[in-house]
Amino acid sequence: MSEATELKAEELANSCPIDSLDFDMTEELEDLGEIIGQARAVQAVHFGIGIRREGFNLYVMGPSGMGKHTMVREFLLQKASEQPSPDDWCYVNNFDHSHKPRALRLPHGQGETLAEEMEGLIDDLAGSLPAAFESDDYRSQLQALEEALKHRQEEAFSKLADAAASHHIKLFRTPNGFAFAPLRDEEVVSPEEFEKLPKEEQQRLEQVVSRLQEKLQEILQHIPQWRRETRDEVRELNTHTAQLAVAHPIEALRDRYQGHEAILAYLEAVENDIINHVPDFIKGEDGEGQPADARALHRYKVNNLIINGRQEDGAPVIYLDNPTYMNLVGRAEHVAQFGTLVTDFTLLKPGALHEANGGYLLLDAHKLLTHPYAWEGLKRALYSRQITIEPLEKMLSLASTVSLEPEPIPLDVKVVILGDRTLFYLLHEYDPDFGELFKVQADFEEQIDRSPENIQLLARLIATLVRKEALLPFTREAVARVIDFASRHAEDAHKLTTHMRSVADLLREADYWAQQAQRERVEAQDIQRSIDEQIRRASRVQEHLHEAIQAGHILIDTEGEEIGQVNGLSVLGMGNYSFGQPSRITATVHIGEGQVVDIEREVEMGGPIHSKGVLILSAFLAARYAKQHPLSLSASLVFEQNYGGVEGDSASMAELCTLLSAIGELPIKQSLAMTGSVNQLGQSQPIGGVNEKVEGFFEVCRARGLTGDQGVIIPASNRRNLMLRAEVIDAVKAGQFHIYSIENVDQAIGLLTGMPIGEATDEGEYPEESINGRVQARLHEMALIRQNFADSHKDKED
Repeated sequence: MSEATELKAEELANSCPIDSLDFDMTEELEDLGEIIGQARAVQAVHFGIGIRREGFNLYVMGPSGMGKHTMVREFLLQKASEQPSPDDWCYVNNFDHSHKPRALRLPHGQGETLAEEMEGLIDDLAGSLPAAFESDDYRSQLQALEEALKHRQEEAFSKLADAAASHHIKLFRTPNGFAFAPLRDEEVVSPEEFEKLPKEEQQRLEQVVSRLQEKLQEILQHIPQWRRETRDEVRELNTHTAQLAVAHPIEALRDRYQGHEAILAYLEAVENDIINHVPDFIKGEDGEGQPADARALHRYKVNNLIINGRQEDGAPVIYLDNPTYMNLVGRAEHVAQFGTLVTDFTLLKPGALHEANGGYLLLDAHKLLTHPYAWEGLKRALYSRQITIEPLEKMLSLASTVSLEPEPIPLDVKVVILGDRTLFYLLHEYDPDFGELFKVQADFEEQIDRSPENIQLLARLIATLVRKEALLPFTREAVARVIDFASRHAEDAHKLTTHMRSVADLLREADYWAQQAQRERVEAQDIQRSIDEQIRRASRVQEHLHEAIQAGHILIDTEGEEIGQVNGLSVLGMGNYSFGQPSRITATVHIGEGQVVDIEREVEMGGPIHSKGVLILSAFLAARYAKQHPLSLSASLVFEQNYGGVEGDSASMAELCTLLSAIGELPIKQSLAMTGSVNQLGQSQPIGGVNEKVEGFFEVCRARGLTGDQGVIIPASNRRNLMLRAEVIDAVKAGQFHIYSIENVDQAIGLLTGMPIGEATDEGEYPEESINGRVQARLHEMALIRQNFADSHKDKED
């Protein structure tokens, strides 16, 4: 049976050879204009951007800090520059239904022109219309109409007066209207004199007056009609006068927008409304020479909805940093007037969908989903392929007041959402609309192969960032150290991270330290100091935990031997910093029914993955040692002094070795710590955070003094992940610290105890003084004791 392998110093990190870099300074390298190692994602982005079919919107996924936004935006800008600029959209007044503004589509750049021309038209008419109604020709025609009415009235009353005079009766006006009175010798007969007249004369005069009263009543009834006819004639005169004043400027606009039926229809509506509202153009005495009703003229403005902020050439590329519902679909603002809030079409404001219409819209998935109803508003617009500005309270049927109902605008936009993989899978699982609307996914790689080609590309990327941010030039030794950092960040000696934010931050910090040292270039020591300083700034908790270990508050042995006790290794994450922390794992055994109790799980401090790892242990014990008899033990496992919970199975190998030690009463070296997962067959499985775990135990041992016996046991499959710090490698090189790799539990327990593991015979028996033999014998003994106890208990009952 093979033994554990002790790793040499050169196997603990894949350091970048200086000679592999064919330059001295980054100034010698060309800029990098491509994306490193993202061929799959780049191809998906190109496809998603290029296809213009319904539902083929793009979801770009991967952890933050990988440069997704920058890359996608550059691709979009490049693609947008090849496309024609989309049309402008404006909102104008609907003169028939003012609460339903109309949307006008104009060629790119013409929206602002139309708005300026309408402003000019109204300004011109504000001067020309009053002038037209103040002209001599208009006044003479108006006077003629008024005189005609007056003459018509006077003629009627004159005929009536003549008819009355023929009967010696006079028609005259009184404060209360018209009246008739008999005459004698051209004098009005008084009531007293009238009473003295003969009865026949009185009756004759009364009959004549009665007929004259009827004729007077007919005249009085015709007067309102004559006035209405005169008003109609005045209105026709006003309309004709207004048409003459409006016709020329409106016709000039019509000629300019021939072929645009919607604009021509709008101009016709404007002309008719101006003619019907001529009094609004008559200037008043308001002190500033403005129209008497400036608010009324406000309805002729043009709301340039989506030309603001648009680039001059190409399709728009819009990134919405705050994707609220109103910022997406637009809104209607309100102003205070006389204590109330009012709105109109000029207060309609565009959303990001308006501004990106005809182009591309970038959104952050997390921000989009955390704003109420923003996701629903986006889906609604994409499904209907139109943008409807609708208040949220109306969409939710929370208000019944009359509000603006702008005409929807057709939508033609490519939406690109940037987010992580978790959100992508959750949306696919729980929102059936997501798969229909976002049919293209671009998945960014988090790691790339550490090939010579990629190393050269990373070096060029470093040079590009150095020039772009005006940093000091980097030596090739510094670049080599950055490449090592990229592998460490990737947690794989044969990979490079694509988390460009971390790389860029390291470059910036190294530039700072180089300038502090008054150097003219960044060297490897500046890179190392930046890494050390990053650790120092984030390691407060780690230092306190190590102080507690040194003070004996946290019990960790680094010397001697103990039964049923192993130093396990875990990783603690504090924000963006992770560090290794040794933990004491202990086991106790007694006779029982083959159950291994996970104390962490019993008190609900252990996660499901950790509990799974513990359950595997009893299966391994039964399969190896209890094929011929029941597994008659009960055991308990615990992470001592753990108060924060345990998750993961990276300690299951250490737990198995602890259990074997407790069963076989095998002393375990406390100078060793171990990490690794185990399966039911006893094979070692890889784990994460191996570098932090090794370094965490090394720090504890170094603080107590390296004895030359201390070390760490890791799975053999984790050897490729080793990118350890220089001080660990130096200690290994000096023989003061050791790192072993194992492939199974036999190698692990053999290394921990120093005893032979023991090979099974054909009958399944193990040598008596081997590890397996002692474990097997103890389990067999426990089975016999349990059986004898059961038999004796039965005899007593009998």
